[in-house]
Amino acid sequence: MTQQQTQFQQSTPPAAFDRYTVEHETHYSYTAPVSQSWQLGRLTPRALPWQRLVSHSLQIDPPPDERHESTDSFGNSISHFGLHGAHRQLRVRMQCQVEVGDRPPFDSRDPMTVDEARESVRKRQNESEDLNAARMAEPTQLVPLSEAARLYAEQSLHPARPWVEALIDLTHRIHDDFEFDAGATTVSTSVDEVLQHRRGVCQDFAHLMLACLRGHGLSARYVSGYLLTDPPPGMPRLMGVDASHAWVAAYLPGHGWIEFDPTNDQLADRRYITLAWGADFADVVPLRGVILGGGLMQGMDVSVSVIPQS
Repeated sequence: MTQQQTQFQQSTPPAAFDRYTVEHETHYSYTAPVSQSWQLGRLTPRALPWQRLVSHSLQIDPPPDERHESTDSFGNSISHFGLHGAHRQLRVRMQCQVEVGDRPPFDSRDPMTVDEARESVRKRQNESEDLNAARMAEPTQLVPLSEAARLYAEQSLHPARPWVEALIDLTHRIHDDFEFDAGATTVSTSVDEVLQHRRGVCQDFAHLMLACLRGHGLSARYVSGYLLTDPPPGMPRLMGVDASHAWVAAYLPGHGWIEFDPTNDQLADRRYITLAWGADFADVVPLRGVILGGGLMQGMDVSVSVIPQS
């Protein structure tokens, strides 16, 4: 997802928020009828100081026999629904309008070092902030401790180096050292395999960056959402050709979470729409479930559109 740089300076101050319409549709088809289906969706963008959810709808076909809403331990919104009649397809369509403003500013020259950031979280120097951050320094099933990732990150994460400078350098290196290749990995590809083959997609690069940071005792979480992409010059914006995106939010004690995108070598800005976050991809899967029946094969098609409204 390479982003083009703006070729001109704005002559007027930017609006406080930019508005987008997001459409995310998932279509399952089955070779035999499904008699029972229980699904869990994380398809509601988060409400944040810099992000407003203006409207939201979740359309399910066939209509579910039961449905309820809840939040998980990370504060993500979850839709639970079940279908108890025979069906050969399931279509789930999320449509929303969301406004995104600027993330909280931070000082790029912040002198806090990598070692100081690690010790602050380890010792819980600020209980209200560091307690939750410490949870994000632990290994997970999808991002276990990786000696290869720890060694790869050493060049960037020197203990005496300023934290901000170190994180920007690590983001830049992952972008330069790894090739975006949509066919190279699956959802089960490990961090060590990505390091070995030096290719993958945004999920892989986010997991790799998490493994690098956690291997050095730093806190970071997996963020899922959408990114406004620019069509080639002179070409119209196409519908349904965008995709979900993933990036990393790392914790700087005394400031909070700063979002880095190693796939595109940049910080998250107004083009990034936050859907959910967690310790790894398993915590933020947009739609997952269990079915009875369906035959030996099932097909899944996903289409995403992010449409700017200004």
